[in-house]
Amino acid sequence: MNDFGETLVTEIRQFDKKGSGQAVVWRENEQGNSKKLRLTIPQTLPGEKVEVTVDKPEKRRRRAILQKVIEPHPERIVPLCPHFDRCGGCVWQHWEYSGQLKGKTNYVKDTLEAQGFDPNLVKDTIGMDNPWHYRNKMEFTFAPDGSLGLHEQGNWRKIIPLETCLIAGDIMVDAAMEVATWAKDHQLTGYNKDTHEGLLRHLMVRQSFKTGELMVALFATEAPEGNLMKAKEDLVKRLNEKIPEAKSVLWLENRDWADRTQSEKTHILSGRDFIYDEMAGFRYRLWFDTFFQTNPTQAQKLVELAIEMAQPKKSEKMIDLFCGVGTFSLPFATKVKQLYGIEIVEKSIESAKRNAKDNGVENIRFLAKDARHGIDQVLVEFGNPELLLLDPPRSGAGGKVMRKIGRSGPDRIVYVSCNPDTFATDIKELVPFGYKLVTVQPVDLFPHTVHVELVSLLVKE
Repeated sequence: MNDFGETLVTEIRQFDKKGSGQAVVWRENEQGNSKKLRLTIPQTLPGEKVEVTVDKPEKRRRRAILQKVIEPHPERIVPLCPHFDRCGGCVWQHWEYSGQLKGKTNYVKDTLEAQGFDPNLVKDTIGMDNPWHYRNKMEFTFAPDGSLGLHEQGNWRKIIPLETCLIAGDIMVDAAMEVATWAKDHQLTGYNKDTHEGLLRHLMVRQSFKTGELMVALFATEAPEGNLMKAKEDLVKRLNEKIPEAKSVLWLENRDWADRTQSEKTHILSGRDFIYDEMAGFRYRLWFDTFFQTNPTQAQKLVELAIEMAQPKKSEKMIDLFCGVGTFSLPFATKVKQLYGIEIVEKSIESAKRNAKDNGVENIRFLAKDARHGIDQVLVEFGNPELLLLDPPRSGAGGKVMRKIGRSGPDRIVYVSCNPDTFATDIKELVPFGYKLVTVQPVDLFPHTVHVELVSLLVKE
């Protein structure tokens, strides 16, 4: 034992769902009985022999601190980011990128095989030529002392002051650093999650890689009035002078106790309340709360893959389930006779309609309703489609929705997923309806994290 707990030597068996290594150690208790201690050890790789420190080792499950890698994995590398050992944004910077891609491919294969599907249908994960600076949106958090940064790994109350971020665009980081300096110069307080006191809560920066337009959205507990007028004017002046790409500078009031980037009232400090972005040749308006793929380079590949797999025809009707703002709807609508998009978030449907109008796409209709009831209404109005695409949230579509899809009998189903586990259980529901899984293509939208997206095709036999 030492001041930090007990030091143990163990071997990493596998990853957990969050990308940390897992190990098991057998220890004797005071009665001489062997007890199993399950350890979670961040920044390790399966097969490595490591020395770790464990506090309170009497508990059966513990998070351990890595002290030394005794026998490293052959694909272990030195992380590039100075924040990696503490930041929760990336978990695999210590793993060679080619290894990450293999790991993601195997993960998709394992989840499908567990549900009775052929793992050989899974292709190698499509990675990025440059797996850095790929995000077009980042959310930073203010600490109570007013410093701006990212959450510490495994500790949402601890904020690591920002120096850089290697997965965000350079201009986004520059804008965040400028806001951090501004907050410090004006001695503005950050929000304390325990006492619910303080002014500044979050900073969101999002940028279009196509148009270059940048949004800077500051979330605070008060309006930018009274004694905050001078600080507000200085913020606008700094951003206008140093970040000319900032076409939307917003101050958003958020007094709610929930730790989310939401707004009760929006103040436009400079420019407009949205920015323009483009994907697959179509233009989109993005507000602060618009869901849009955060890796535009790989998201473009998702759209291309979906179209390639679906082989849409001008004579066909199509349903886009969980359509969002129309990321897939618009490109597909130009290739089919008629398309109907369904999405539960009303603001997304409003955006989808506006995006269709902006792009001159007329053979498209949208419905603001949950998938389960929305598909019933659309089938009555629209008839059964030949083609159906769905891109559900991480929780998946669910058995009831999948069975409704099966009963509607489309010739082809393209399922885009951000969660291989829920994808595998969802498509199993289609098997009794005569659907066969043809191919699965994983795509890496989030290098240096555990997440992997995929595009798949199912056909009715």
